[in-house]
Amino acid sequence: MEPQRNEHLWKLAQNRAAFKIHLRTYLVIISGLWLLYLIMYLQSWGKGLHPWPIWPMLGWGIGLATHYFSAYRTIDQKSMTEREYEKLLRGSH
Repeated sequence: MEPQRNEHLWKLAQNRAAFKIHLRTYLVIISGLWLLYLIMYLQSWGKGLHPWPIWPMLGWGIGLATHYFSAYRTIDQKSMTEREYEKLLRGSH
């Protein structure tokens, strides 16, 4: 018989696993883009080439950072509400 699974923790674990997959994909693709840039730069015609991989790196990095915060810095509304309520109680005295 399988023990009862905590649904909140299960969803949190799924989100964290998805983030790790996202991070690995990001690292592989961005590394590939920088490698492609380096190959192009080393050609005789590529010396003045703008470092274009920075743009997908930054854009995708913003999405990756958002995914990180949703996976590891979770603050559910119930706990936020409880903390705010406690602050209000302490402030009303």
